[in-house]
Amino acid sequence: MHFAVRAASLAAVTFCAGATLVATDPTFAGSGAMTPIVTAPAPVLTIESQGLLDDSAVAFAPRQEVVQKIAPQPAVATDAADRAPSSLAALVSAHTMPGTVDPELRCLAGAVYFEAKSEPLEGQLAVAEVVINRAESGRFPRGICRVVFQPSQFSFVRNGALPPINTSSRDWKEAVAVAEIAMNDQWQSRAADALFFHATHVSPNWGKDRVVRLGNHIFYR
Repeated sequence: MHFAVRAASLAAVTFCAGATLVATDPTFAGSGAMTPIVTAPAPVLTIESQGLLDDSAVAFAPRQEVVQKIAPQPAVATDAADRAPSSLAALVSAHTMPGTVDPELRCLAGAVYFEAKSEPLEGQLAVAEVVINRAESGRFPRGICRVVFQPSQFSFVRNGALPPINTSSRDWKEAVAVAEIAMNDQWQSRAADALFFHATHVSPNWGKDRVVRLGNHIFYR
């Protein structure tokens, strides 16, 4: 009986050794040899195979690969300059007429209306700049209305007041828009530092520094 057990044990060892040889050496073949079983490697999970980007996918992919899979997001324009009107005309066109025109705005728009309503928009803005610059200079009365109504300064003033204005006209709405743009410093004027102006058909020989000519007016500081 012990002989039979030893024989069976020897046969088992021999069989296991032969199976190991077959599994590790595909070239080994013999009569009655078993066909080697090749086990496919476990699939590598990637972001593409998972169809998502979360911790379960990242755990199976190198860090560099994960970084490459994150598509760059398109830049979102948030700078105010990207949304700013491209011209003074566009800025005036986009202006909304205020429900109430306060006295200072009315005085400034009145100066633009009576002095330059037939001028290009840049010339209208320059007139508004002159009034604002005077009010802030310390050399003229303080305040827009006081500058406009200063005696012997603006020929359109009658008895310390503005003449009647057609407030439903396009010219008035445009003058209000230009005045608000100047007050809010929304557009850079070429006459930004001017304090004086006159029509081109007169020559007062002021001896002042000329700044620029815009339309039918020449501006000085």
